[in-house]
Amino acid sequence: MAGLNEQGYGAWELIEREELTPQIGRQMVSGDALMMAKLYLKKGAFVGTHSHPNEQFTYILEGRIRFRYGHNLEHEAVVGPGEILHLPANLPHNALCLEDAVDLDVFTPLRADWLAPGGQQYFSGSEAEGADSVRP
Repeated sequence: MAGLNEQGYGAWELIEREELTPQIGRQMVSGDALMMAKLYLKKGAFVGTHSHPNEQFTYILEGRIRFRYGHNLEHEAVVGPGEILHLPANLPHNALCLEDAVDLDVFTPLRADWLAPGGQQYFSGSEAEGADSVRP
């Protein structure tokens, strides 16, 4: 179990934080078929349009993030503290951080692309860098 001890116990403050871009940091833990990731996003951070074969729940701990999702990005939700967004497997989505935010994502099965080197090119960092992906 990545990020936890042999008995399945751990604490976020003991888990290494990766800096994916100057605006996005991430911590991850995983079990056999479930993964949790804590994302630290600065205002203006952008996660480009992508999809994955994993079902996802996003729970916002701090800040606000605007998600666009759907086969043509036809849905939009601004998700804030205490709110949850469900993204079914293979559904295209992107995210723009409206203010500094902390986001807890839960995936099943494991995000194999996150476990492999270079598997998250859609983390562009800022809206300006990913502007082509903001709208369909």
